[in-house]
Amino acid sequence: MKIKTIIFDLGGVLVDWNPEYIYLKEFNGDRIKMRWFFDNICTSSWNEQQDGGKLMKEATKERVKLFPKYKRLIEMFYGRWEEMLKEEISGTVKILRDLKRNNYRLIALTNWSAETFPIAIKKYKFLKLFEGIVVSGEIKMLKPFKEIYDFTLEKYNLDPKECVFIDDRLDNIQGAVRCGINGIQFESPEKLINELKKLKVEI
Repeated sequence: MKIKTIIFDLGGVLVDWNPEYIYLKEFNGDRIKMRWFFDNICTSSWNEQQDGGKLMKEATKERVKLFPKYKRLIEMFYGRWEEMLKEEISGTVKILRDLKRNNYRLIALTNWSAETFPIAIKKYKFLKLFEGIVVSGEIKMLKPFKEIYDFTLEKYNLDPKECVFIDDRLDNIQGAVRCGINGIQFESPEKLINELKKLKVEI
């Protein structure tokens, strides 16, 4: 079946977001200590709760209560969040523009806090290329759970077989595939072009 809609994740695909940008300096370049902090204190599962709709202030307060020794470092996570957000990934943005020119429908599906997403809207002009953007924190659903893919398909009246979903995380791709959506795990813009061509997407 012909692909008509391309669904993009944002972080790690179109946008360069990484907490290392502020924490590596705080840990004096010690990646082992920084990794321990991310594995045990400000974990990805903790951050995902905010992507799912929990308030950052409340989440920070709870974390500080659990780990008072790390108060300053925990408060930095959302206090300096904007510094973790760097430039667009230009190679993927070019692909996005080419797809738009070739009349594909473009949807964004992102795990992102509703509190910080307005910063992204201001910062990244290419977001205007999307017909619609599904933000997990706004609807209180998260990838890779089935409900967020179903929500996206229904909201934009999409046939899953005519869609391809692009994400840098394998678990999110697997979640989409379970809903009947074609999936591509993002590694680089060059590889993405090759994978899209395999699906006969004009790029």
